[in-house]
Amino acid sequence: MLLSLILTLHVLVAAAIVVLVLVQHGKGADMGAAFGSGSAGSLFGSSGAANFLSRSTAVCATLFFLTSLGLTYYHAPRNDGVTSSVTKSVTTGTDTKPKAADAIPVPGAAPATSSTVPAAPAPAVDAAKQAEVPASSAPGK
Repeated sequence: MLLSLILTLHVLVAAAIVVLVLVQHGKGADMGAAFGSGSAGSLFGSSGAANFLSRSTAVCATLFFLTSLGLTYYHAPRNDGVTSSVTKSVTTGTDTKPKAADAIPVPGAAPATSSTVPAAPAPAVDAAKQAEVPASSAPGK
């Protein structure tokens, strides 16, 4: 119930911010208002619409921020009072250090595989095709 209330308020405030930002005039709109299109100032009082719209946008932005924090708090994982860190949750009891024998492979020795799946054989390469060089990729031309 609380989640749906916060989420609904969050979406409504986001839509209100979009509408308020689109309704506001830019900095270059003052010159157009001087030539006859400046009648919107009488609707919001003598100070004009800029003051009302900017304050409304600030209130909506604050509400959007608070609902974002509320949604984050609601969806945060609960740890039952146990403090944990990112590294503890990633390494859940497994030793990540490689053993000394696994760290440096022995040259010429077959790699030790713990998998029961056999390795795929290497594809056969025709010696005649490998020696051929196409004329378009030959150096010097």
